[in-house]
Amino acid sequence: MRKGLLDILKGKFLVSGDAPKNWLFIIFASFLATVMIASSHSADSKVHRIAKLNEQVRELRSEFVDVRSDLQGLKLESAIMGALEKDGLYPSETPPNRIIVKSKE
Repeated sequence: MRKGLLDILKGKFLVSGDAPKNWLFIIFASFLATVMIASSHSADSKVHRIAKLNEQVRELRSEFVDVRSDLQGLKLESAIMGALEKDGLYPSETPPNRIIVKSKE
């Protein structure tokens, strides 16, 4: 057991008779580790991008609610009358007359 551990620590398995098989396994394991690390980095960047986009969605939603409430206030009759009074336009004191047109058939 001790001799086997010392052989591994000294690297004798890399120069022995069946070394090409060991080298191929080491290269394969290194390739898999590289693919795994790249996949992990890709997943992390996607998670950060999703979090950033969710924050933008929250900001845009709150801005939409603010603009919608401002619009509802501007559509009120009192707001329209106040804006028109600045231009010198006032509501009519007399109600409108209804015009009835009878067709000749």
